[in-house]
Amino acid sequence: MSRSLLERRLTELSGRLATLREELAVTDEQLGHLAGEADDARLRALVSETPLADREHREAQRHADAMARHRADVRARMEPLERQQDELLERLFAETNG
Repeated sequence: MSRSLLERRLTELSGRLATLREELAVTDEQLGHLAGEADDARLRALVSETPLADREHREAQRHADAMARHRADVRARMEPLERQQDELLERLFAETNG
């Protein structure tokens, strides 16, 4: 693979990874908030022992669980891109020093 093609691929991967990292940062922030809300709702449900409080806890927990799954999905999409980036960097380094 030519140096210019390697550099172009690295630039593309870098852009895609930057976008995913931004999405991950937002997701982490939202997950923290939703997990906190779910914990608060759980405590309210334990203290009040009402069906409404229990339902609110289950709903808050579902939202937190959904965000956790989304976070895992974002990380799963990042991992192969990071591996590709590492491989391309190794090729570029080898081409430059070889």
